Amino acid sequence: MTVRPNHLPVATRAIPEPLMGPHRASAVHLQPVRVALCLLLLAAVSTAAGFGVARFHNDWAKWLSAHPVQTASPIQPLPSLVSDSRPAATSVELEKLSHLAPQQQAERLLDLAIHRDERSLEMIQQRQDAWRGRLESTDRLFHLVLAALDSEDPRVRSAAVEIDLAASNLSKSPQSVTHLLNLINNDPGSRSLTLWRLGALGNRGVEPTIVLTTLLRYAHDSNQQTRFWAVEGLAMLGTDESIDPLLYILAHDSSERIRERAACNLARSGMLTGEQRLSAVPQLLNLLDDDSLDAATQDLVYAVLHSITGASFGKDPDAWREWWSHHDRPETPHHFPRGLSLA
Repeated sequence: MTVRPNHLPVATRAIPEPLMGPHRASAVHLQPVRVALCLLLLAAVSTAAGFGVARFHNDWAKWLSAHPVQTASPIQPLPSLVSDSRPAATSVELEKLSHLAPQQQAERLLDLAIHRDERSLEMIQQRQDAWRGRLESTDRLFHLVLAALDSEDPRVRSAAVEIDLAASNLSKSPQSVTHLLNLINNDPGSRSLTLWRLGALGNRGVEPTIVLTTLLRYAHDSNQQTRFWAVEGLAMLGTDESIDPLLYILAHDSSERIRERAACNLARSGMLTGEQRLSAVPQLLNLLDDDSLDAATQDLVYAVLHSITGASFGKDPDAWREWWSHHDRPETPHHFPRGLSLA
């Protein structure tokens, strides 16, 4: 996305970063639900933060240093330029889209995709290469990409990635990966943005092995912010090979914030499919017996299990294993509304 200082998007303003709500012994069976709710909300907030970094990573770094995370911070709904209504598109309107500027085409079609218009997804796929380098990162497009990445439909998320890459003038080619690797090696200040987009390119099938190797290296960097965005890059990569590293980071990273992000990315965020998330369940169950995990990390494991499977058995490892042995598929997915705050 092109940095435009005179057009600072609303979403790059200070966004509180919540931690898990306080544990209540009398509500053990509700705890996974509450923490799962927090995971989902963390996912939405962090996605917004990520795109804030993508456009204004220097300002975001200054904001982070001046605003430490506060326990039980209220989560405010993100200002949105996306309507909650479901705009219908007639065949005539879709025909007229061909005569609009690329910017208007991309914005309207992504809006339609968010609202489950099947035809728009096909049109985005047909036009995305022609849009590359011809889009501007306006507030409108920025918010639409955010909304699309929060969709439960993986096709809509993929459309958002394609449009963001087009707006960044990144072709799906090894040359783009080489360009991003050069930035990572030579410009540490740009790593937040670059690691995220490197993962996105890998997700599109461009040099996924090189992308994974790079993200794994930076996932163990001494700099906490670099590790944070390497975790985001692993989530955007969304391959089978990114699951084990996310599980390891969830269990062992020294930063609670990064452990939370690994949990969110396993449970809901990023580009992993539902089937891939389910494949992590056996290893999550193994973590329930890991005495080296502190209470907060154990709560994260239970929350991820609840989010992936839809089941809830409190903090009873045996009940979870017994249930999973007969239910290797998720229950009805839980959808939590945006804009809630945890007590």
